[in-house]
Amino acid sequence: MRILIIEDDPEIAVFVRSVLDGEGQAVDVAATARSGRDIAMSEPYDLVILDLNLPDRDGLDVLSELRRSAVPVPVLILTARGEVSDRVAGLDGGADDYLVKPFAVAELHARVRALLRRHGPERSPILEAGPLRMDTTRREATIDGHPVELTRREMAILEYLMLNKGRLLSKGMIAEHVWDYRFNSDLNLIEVYIRRLRTRIAERTDERLIHTIRNGGYVIRDPES
Repeated sequence: MRILIIEDDPEIAVFVRSVLDGEGQAVDVAATARSGRDIAMSEPYDLVILDLNLPDRDGLDVLSELRRSAVPVPVLILTARGEVSDRVAGLDGGADDYLVKPFAVAELHARVRALLRRHGPERSPILEAGPLRMDTTRREATIDGHPVELTRREMAILEYLMLNKGRLLSKGMIAEHVWDYRFNSDLNLIEVYIRRLRTRIAERTDERLIHTIRNGGYVIRDPES
């Protein structure tokens, strides 16, 4: 999942990014209303986390522009403004949720997960490909009931492949959905991660699940019967 944080306080931005990174999200940060608006309107995001006290414009102006432009991304306002009138203005202005600083990390996690579930396609939290099973809520992968030890990034790539089981995904598509703007554009890194995933899977099963399509990308399929 790709998340955009529009936040001018660098300490808060780094902290929230690290919290979301820990769950395998691809996170970008914009420090001004103008840059945040431009990025949100030009790139596909699954969620925008928006501060209101931005240096160049009020965050509510960004929210208003996104809604007038029919950008469908859900927006979570994360701000120090905690008055009832502020909450009402934010929610009436088109925000999907409102969280006041300071906040509990567990609550931020829960609200982000809820918004991603609510606005994402209806699907089971359990993904399967042959003997491989992933619980996207618990962030666990197993093969025939045995755990598959994966890093955060490996888990994110595998989840994206399994969400699109049977669909060819190019290296660029994988990079776009699993990395953020800090990705160094070396698409050969995707090959490294795919090789690691195959190794982890091969430790538990002889079934071939991840296939390479020459000059195309990768696809995960159920094993042929």
